[in-house]
Amino acid sequence: MNLLLIAMTLLAQDAVTPAKKITLFNGRNLDGWYTWLRETKYEDPKKVFTVENGQIRVTGEDWGGIATKQAYRNYHLIVEWRWGGKTLPPRVKNARDSGILIHAVGEDGKYNNTWLESIESQIIEGGAGDIILVGGQNKPSLTVNTVQDGREVYWKQDGKPVTKDSGRFNWYGRSRLWKDAVDFRGVEDVEAPMGKWNRQEIFAMDDKITYVVNGKVVIHGYNSSHRAGKIQLQSEGAEIYFRRVELRPITKMPKLN
Repeated sequence: MNLLLIAMTLLAQDAVTPAKKITLFNGRNLDGWYTWLRETKYEDPKKVFTVENGQIRVTGEDWGGIATKQAYRNYHLIVEWRWGGKTLPPRVKNARDSGILIHAVGEDGKYNNTWLESIESQIIEGGAGDIILVGGQNKPSLTVNTVQDGREVYWKQDGKPVTKDSGRFNWYGRSRLWKDAVDFRGVEDVEAPMGKWNRQEIFAMDDKITYVVNGKVVIHGYNSSHRAGKIQLQSEGAEIYFRRVELRPITKMPKLN
């Protein structure tokens, strides 16, 4: 048995499958979460993560995240978020960036001393809902049906199956003219305008993962190597707020468009 399979087996034994709604953020404090920052590890002297008015405020000042102490599997995750507006060096002029990491395993900060090995539901202006494979001790792998445009691949339900263990799968409507520029908007973007609330949902069941942004299915993957783990919210150079983070039981995946 290889090391990845051993790790996944051990994690699966401890991962919780929701039998009812689990509120991961209680609106008062960060109980049930812990901090990891590139510069200060488990300490947060700059107060990158705070709770204000029932919301998690992430300043983006240092790279890292907050992760659940508990691992989970087979769930419907709902996260509501909005941009706060501020951008910080070295990304002052770049697209606002964050993310939701699922099936997060292994050593804290194993990826670039910053994030857990995981599969990301991307939050970035113009790219909310992309899938990014975040390597650590091992490399997560996933298959997505795609159409290719240059070097990039975009989800298309009847497209060609592509399997990756690194890099990004673009959501179906990501602009082919996308630029890493603050306030970028694509013509097909389903993300709400800056400052407005978004609802980003992740359906994870066995080897399958589907992302839904503001009620629209934006991408679907299968044959996932990772099927359980912690959940981590990123800090990545942009101010962002989260007001709802909850898990619900799942019995079936959403219908694909």
